[in-house]
Amino acid sequence: MDRDVKTDLYCPTPHFHPRNLLLSSLAAVLGVLFRNSKSQRFKTLLIHSVGTGNSEHVGLMLECLADMVLGRQRVRTSTHERGPGMDFYDYESRLCRPSKVKIPDFQDGERLNHVVFAEQFTPALLERLGRSADRIRLLSKSKEGGRFLNDLLRHKRSMLYFTQPSTRTFLSFMAACQILGMSCAEVRDPRTSSEAKGESQIDSIRMFSSYFDVVIMRSNVAKFAECCAYMMNDLHETSRRNIPIINGGAGSDEHPTQALLDIYTIQRAMSYTHPRDSVHGTWFGELRHEFPDLLKGIDGKKFAFCGDICRGRTIRSLAILLSQYENITMYFIGPSHATLALPREFRSRLLAHGVNVIERNSFLDIGEHRPIIEEIDCLYMTRIQREHNTPEDEQAFGEMDFTNYKLTPELVDRMKTHASILHPFPRDEQFGEIPTSIDVDPRAYYFRQARNGMWIRSALLAYLFDVDSVIADYHQDYTSQPLDFDASALGG
Repeated sequence: MDRDVKTDLYCPTPHFHPRNLLLSSLAAVLGVLFRNSKSQRFKTLLIHSVGTGNSEHVGLMLECLADMVLGRQRVRTSTHERGPGMDFYDYESRLCRPSKVKIPDFQDGERLNHVVFAEQFTPALLERLGRSADRIRLLSKSKEGGRFLNDLLRHKRSMLYFTQPSTRTFLSFMAACQILGMSCAEVRDPRTSSEAKGESQIDSIRMFSSYFDVVIMRSNVAKFAECCAYMMNDLHETSRRNIPIINGGAGSDEHPTQALLDIYTIQRAMSYTHPRDSVHGTWFGELRHEFPDLLKGIDGKKFAFCGDICRGRTIRSLAILLSQYENITMYFIGPSHATLALPREFRSRLLAHGVNVIERNSFLDIGEHRPIIEEIDCLYMTRIQREHNTPEDEQAFGEMDFTNYKLTPELVDRMKTHASILHPFPRDEQFGEIPTSIDVDPRAYYFRQARNGMWIRSALLAYLFDVDSVIADYHQDYTSQPLDFDASALGG
C-alpha cells in the first residue's frame, strides 16, 4: 500500500467505542515496545507493517494514535524529559497528512517559501534552478560577475543550524551564501547553545528567526524541519516575523537539497556536451553513431541505486524526483536483509508514479535485456551506513558477502561510454564501495557532483530571495557583449 494512503491511519477521528479502546491500547503497547526493544528485527518488522519507513518516529506516532483515538491531550513535559521529538505534538495534525497535501503549505502560489521535501521540486522548477546555477557558475569566473553576485544578498544573513555531522552540505551551503554576499553564522553543537540550559530546539529556531533571514538546518530528528516550517507559517498568519526554512537533511527521512544537486548533476551529464564541441562536430553526435536512439535529458533513462537502499535518505529523495519524469526505470541493487532492502511502501509509491522498479542482487544480473551494468545510463552508489547499525545488524552483516555491492574497474569498463557514476559521499574507505582507481574515469561524476552542490544551492537561495530573475537579466547582457576579436578567423 502506498505510504500516502497509509498515513491516514495515523490521524483517526476520536470515537469512544470498545474497538477504539482496544486500538488505543494496542498502539500504546506497540509504541512502548518499539521505544524500548533491543531487537532490530522487531523494529524493522514494525516499521514495514506500519508503512512509515521512518524508524525515529514509529513509536511516537503509535503513541499519538492512542491519544487521538481517545481524544486525550498529552501532558507536556520539560525539554530534558521529552526530547526534541515531543515538540511534534504541536503540529501532529499537520504532520499526519500525505505529502502532496502538505506541499501547498510551503509555497505562495507557485513559488516555494520553504524547502522541506524533494517532492516540492517539479521538473519545471528543476530546469529553472539548473539554468540559474549555470548562470551563477559562469558569472563567478570573472571579477565583474563575481562582484555582481556578491552584491545581490549582501543585506541578508543566514543561520546554519547543523546539529548532525556534515561536511559537504554544510560547506557547500556556506559557500553558496558567500557567493551571493550573505553573511553566515553557525551552531553545530547544541551543547554550546542555550539548549544546554533546557531551551527546546523549536525555541532555538524561533530565536534564530529574530536575527537571520533564513535558517538552513540539519537534524538527526526526522520531520523537525517540517515542524519549523509550520511554526514560521503560524508566525506569518499572525503578521509576525517569519523566514524561510531549508531542510539540509532530516534524520533518516529526506535530504531534498542533495536530491537537487544530484538532479542538476544528472541534467548536466545527460546534456552530452563536451568543451571541444564545435560547428564541426559534437560529442552527442558521436554518441548517436553508437547509440542511435539516445536522446538528451532524463526522460526514458535507466538508473541503478546500489548499497544501503532502505536507510539511504539520498536514494529516497532522488528517486522521488526522478519519478516525476517519463518512462523511468530504476534498478535497486542491494542485500535482501530487511534493514537494507527497498521498503515495500516506497516501492509501491514509485510504481504508483509509473516507474519501472526492478530489484536485483548484482550488477551482472540480467535487467530487461542485458546485464544491468551494461544497460544503465546512471549509477548511484552509496555506502552501508554503519553508524546506524545495531548489535544485531553488526552480527548479521558480518556473516554477509557484500562483494556484489562494490564497484570495480572491470565493471565500469562494461558501462556505456556516456553513463555517469554518482555518490552522495562520504565514501567508506573501509567498505570500499568505489575504489579510488575509478576516480580518473570520465564516467566518475561524484567530485563534480559535490561541487555542483555549491552552484545549485546558490541558485536555490537566489530563487527563495527572488533575485534569480535579476541574475538572468545580467547574464543575458553579460553574454551578449560583442567579441573583441574576429570569430570568423577561428573557422577551419
